[in-house]
Amino acid sequence: MFILENIWLILFIVWGLPLTFYRSKFRKIVYQTDSWTINIKPYFGKELKALFGNLYPENRNYLKLRNFYRFYLIVYVLLFTAYLTLHKDKQMNEIKVGSNIPAFTLPDQNGNPFNISSLLGKKNLVIYFYPKDDSPGCTAQACSFRDQFEVFSEADAVIIGISGQSVKSHKEFAEKHRLSFTLLSDEGNKIRKLFGVPTNLLGLLPGRVTYVTNKDGRVIYTFNSQLQTEKHVDEALKILKGLK
Repeated sequence: MFILENIWLILFIVWGLPLTFYRSKFRKIVYQTDSWTINIKPYFGKELKALFGNLYPENRNYLKLRNFYRFYLIVYVLLFTAYLTLHKDKQMNEIKVGSNIPAFTLPDQNGNPFNISSLLGKKNLVIYFYPKDDSPGCTAQACSFRDQFEVFSEADAVIIGISGQSVKSHKEFAEKHRLSFTLLSDEGNKIRKLFGVPTNLLGLLPGRVTYVTNKDGRVIYTFNSQLQTEKHVDEALKILKGLK
């Protein structure tokens, strides 16, 4: 599961290692040095001429490394192009402003099934996906939602946090920080994928995205930020207050 979810990151690393190796050796020949520091110096003009031209036609080592470098670079560019294309197709299926949230049922922190459809037509919803229980950023975000719980209630809104940890993990997280709202366990990240929640670092880090919906279940606002954890709360409140 980890390999499939992070396949692009793995491919970039696996293919990037020999690319980095051959580029390093190639640059040393091009710039006539044995120092490793040539790899961090911002010299590119001569390297490009040597890569796409024939700077040292009599140097067999240069010609060999140039061909290896070209090959690995071309494949790397193709991999990156494929990633961008597939990622673009995935983005087209994301839940966005104007979309209706899909029906789903997940266990809450007490192990009880929670059907999102039970709230449609009754409450505004603030559904936020977060990476991991009890991590610094996720704790700050959850505690901020907790501290503003009454304000959200006054806006007739229900807060729902979703991540891939187990019911037990959610229970411990909620009790430790006295969280007064629902946490749903999305083991396998099926609902995260159903929403098309974007990831960070080529799939290595689960995204942090908040969806605000009206009582009809239509998304009226989304906020995507991995680092601005507490701004998720501020932005959601701002939108809900505008509904009055």
